Amino acid sequence: MRTIEDILADLQAIIDAADGRSLTDEECGRYEALEGELQQARRSEQIRARNGAYNAPVPGPIAGPVAPAREDTGLEDAFVAFLRTGKPNDDITGLAVTNAQSAGTGSEGGYTVPTGFRQRMVDVMKDFGGIATVAETVTTTTGNPLPWPTINDTSNTGEIVSEGGTHSAGADLTFGVKSLSAYEYQSGGGTNVPLRLSWTLLQDSAFDIVGLITRKLGERIARAQSAHLATGTGASQPLGLVYGLTGIEPADDTKGIVYDDLLTFIHSVDRAYRRNATWVFNDLSLKTIAQIKDSNGDPMWRSMTSTMGDSPYDGMLLDFPYVVDAGMPNISIASNAVNWGAFGDIREGYVVRTVRDIQIVVNPWTRAAYRQTEFTAWARLDATQQNTSAYVALCGEQ
Repeated sequence: MRTIEDILADLQAIIDAADGRSLTDEECGRYEALEGELQQARRSEQIRARNGAYNAPVPGPIAGPVAPAREDTGLEDAFVAFLRTGKPNDDITGLAVTNAQSAGTGSEGGYTVPTGFRQRMVDVMKDFGGIATVAETVTTTTGNPLPWPTINDTSNTGEIVSEGGTHSAGADLTFGVKSLSAYEYQSGGGTNVPLRLSWTLLQDSAFDIVGLITRKLGERIARAQSAHLATGTGASQPLGLVYGLTGIEPADDTKGIVYDDLLTFIHSVDRAYRRNATWVFNDLSLKTIAQIKDSNGDPMWRSMTSTMGDSPYDGMLLDFPYVVDAGMPNISIASNAVNWGAFGDIREGYVVRTVRDIQIVVNPWTRAAYRQTEFTAWARLDATQQNTSAYVALCGEQ
C-alpha cells in the first residue's frame, strides 16, 4: 500500500519536472488524481488511528494494574495505551517502550512518540501557521547546531569581452552562513499549564484521545511557532520571515491599499522568483485587500477566500496563491515600521529546521486528587532567512 510520503514525493516530482514552465494538461490531471489519493490516504490513516483508540485496553484506576495483554498490534497501540495510563505499557504489546531521551522527564512519563502520531501532530502545526507550509523545511534527527548557507548574487552581471581579452569586472560568489539551532517549544506556553483530561475520558475506549492530543497540543505549540516564524528576532528564537527587512511601501496611506499597490508589490520581486511566488498575510490583511473596490464601488475580487483543495494555499490573488498565517502582524498602512505581509518565492527565501523527535510527557500524579492527568508536548524548531532576494516584505507608508 502506498504511503502518504510516497504520494507527496510523486506530487513534488511533477512540480520539479515542470520547473520553469507551466504544467501540461496531462501533468495537471496526474497531480489532481494524486491529490485525491492523498486525501483518501490521510482519511484512512485517521480512521485507523480512531480504530486503534477504540480497541485500546480500558485501564482501571490510574494507580491500578494495566489491563491484560491482547494481540500485538504494534507501537502505535502501545503509545495510545500509554496516553491513557501514563505507564510504559511494556506488557501490552511485548514491545520495549522508549521513555524520554532527556534527563528529568522520565519520572513523569516522558515518551518519544511513534512516527504516525508525530506526523499527525506536525500536520496540525503546519495547518495552524501558513508560513510553515510554503517555506523550505529541513528535518534532522538531532538538534545540533546546523550551519546553513545564504546567498545574494543579484549585484553581479555578465559583460562583453573582446577576443583574447580578459574580464574587467565581476566577483566570486559570496556565501553567508547562518546557524540553525533547535529551540525547544513546549505546549504549556508562558503560563506553563499542561493539557488536563479527566480519568473518565481516559478510561473510555471510545474516546479519540489521539485526535484530541494531536489537535490541542499541536495548536498550542503552533501558536508560539507561528509568531516566531513571522516576526521572530533571531535572538534566542527563530529569525522571522519579515523581521529586519526594508518593506515595500504603498503609494498613499490616505487611500489605504489600492490595486496599484498590489501591482507594486508583485513587480518588486524579480521575475525569476515570481514563477513560484506566494502572498503571506493574516486574516485581517486578507479582509482589507478583499475590500478593494473599483471606481463603480464593486469589489475587485469575488472569490479570494476560496480554498484550493488539499493544497497548502487558501486562495488566489492576482493569479498568485496566498496563505493566511495568524502570526503575521495586522495590516498597517500608516507606518512603514510594521512589515505586515510578504510576497515572493517563500520556499527559496526562507528555511525552517525541525527536529524529528517530538516528546509527550504524561503526568497522572500531580492532579490525581482531581482525577485528572496532565499532558505536555515538546518540539524543537528554528528558522532563518536564506535568500532575501526571493521575496519582499510589505509595509505601510512612511
